[in-house]
Amino acid sequence: MPHPPFEPACPVTALPFQIGDKWTALVVLCLEDGPKRFTAIRAVLPNVTAKVLAETLRAMGRDGLVTRAEYDENPPRVEYALTPLGRTLLDLVEAARVWSRAHLPELLANRAANTR
Repeated sequence: MPHPPFEPACPVTALPFQIGDKWTALVVLCLEDGPKRFTAIRAVLPNVTAKVLAETLRAMGRDGLVTRAEYDENPPRVEYALTPLGRTLLDLVEAARVWSRAHLPELLANRAANTR
C-alpha cells in the first residue's frame, strides 16, 4: 500500500536543516561554546565559501537559531551566537554524530560499491 502524501503542516517540512545539510549542523557545533565572529567560524570550516556561510547564518537567524550582534567599533565587529532554540539542536546533532560513528564504514562501503 503506498504511503499517503505528507500533510502540508508536516513538521519534517519545517526542519531547520535537511539530512546531509552539513553546514547548519557544523555551525551549531562551532557556536556551542559561545559567540563567534564570521571569520572565526570560517577558520573552523575552511571548506565553506563565504557566500554559503552567510546564507546559512541568515537562514539560521530567520529560523531563530542564531542571533547576530553588531558592535559599533572600528573596525566593525559582528558576532553570531546560538539562541536557546538553537542550543536545543545540540542533542540532535550529537545523535547524528553517534549514528554516523556507528554506521560510517557501512555507508562508505555502500557508496563505493554503487559509484563504480
